[in-house]
Amino acid sequence: TIMLTGALYGMLSYLMRIGWKAVVKKRSSGEHSGRSLLIITTEKQSQSVVKSMLDFDYIGVRPTGVVLVDQDRTGHKIHGVPVVSNLADAAEYVCREWFDEVLIVLPEGREIPQKEFEAFAEMGITIHVKIADVNEMQGKNQTVERMGNYTVVTTCINMASAGQLVLKRIMDICGGLAGCILTGIIFLFVAPAIYIKSPGPIFFSQYRVGKNGRKFKIYKFRSMYMDAEERKKELMKQNRVSDGLMFKMENDPRIFPAGHFIRKYSIDELPQFFNILKGDMSLVGTRPPTVEEYEQYELHHKIRLSIKPGLTGLWQVSGRSDIKDFEQVVRLDEQYIRDWNFGMDIRILLKTVQVVFHGDGAM
Repeated sequence: TIMLTGALYGMLSYLMRIGWKAVVKKRSSGEHSGRSLLIITTEKQSQSVVKSMLDFDYIGVRPTGVVLVDQDRTGHKIHGVPVVSNLADAAEYVCREWFDEVLIVLPEGREIPQKEFEAFAEMGITIHVKIADVNEMQGKNQTVERMGNYTVVTTCINMASAGQLVLKRIMDICGGLAGCILTGIIFLFVAPAIYIKSPGPIFFSQYRVGKNGRKFKIYKFRSMYMDAEERKKELMKQNRVSDGLMFKMENDPRIFPAGHFIRKYSIDELPQFFNILKGDMSLVGTRPPTVEEYEQYELHHKIRLSIKPGLTGLWQVSGRSDIKDFEQVVRLDEQYIRDWNFGMDIRILLKTVQVVFHGDGAM
């Protein structure tokens, strides 16, 4: 038994190791693989820092940009990684061209650029700082990690354990499967009503901005006439959200008669269970903005995109039809991100079911 167990263990370990190597290799290959990393360092250290990150590509982080704190060499490349901005313009650049994480490596005695650090934190970006350069940073979640050859302190708005993330994904998969089955059943009744009232496609698709600025295509049952997007520009002056960062309007004329019922009970949102199953969205999160809305975001608005978007969320169950101030939406989303735990998702889902059946359209 001991000999057979040893042989079986050795064989299985070897096969698992080969399989894991294949997974790691696949993750680290390709232009869009891994988490994109912005490196902030000095010109003198840039060669060694960039090379270290490239050598440790198996950790799932891909250097895609460099900022030099003491030189402006925008447009140059360091080991193939472009210098994307100088320090003064770094926050503005990251606001427009999203990075998943930032690594700050500076020589001993040189202070961390606090203005840029606070701007990245405000956007909800994960920040890694070389330990030797860490100052007092109170009130943030921190952990010590290895990044290449460096020991760093990682600061982010909230931290979830691997177990919590797995549990959340399992809930999303189960909910996505159940939702897709429900969507298929309701399609049999909704599709004829949509086509009779407004001949054309049953489904509506649109590019939205998801976690860390990644674009994906969202799906809905169509509840508006075919020319709805073109007419939106004409109706912007009647938008209840004054800053234009969201569009809300009473008695929207673009909605066809059956569409009002579809939207009232959030039936139009059901195809998004397919997005959840794909992994573009989660059951609970922040609502993904349109590309047009995203392009108007200020720094602190980007915090909404630091997690995966959701079918429902805290602000949706807090009376979304009554909220006319986008800043209030941002505050509720930030509260959700800071206070997140698995139990919170369960409570939001239960409340969502309650308000949807009351016809408040909370999803």
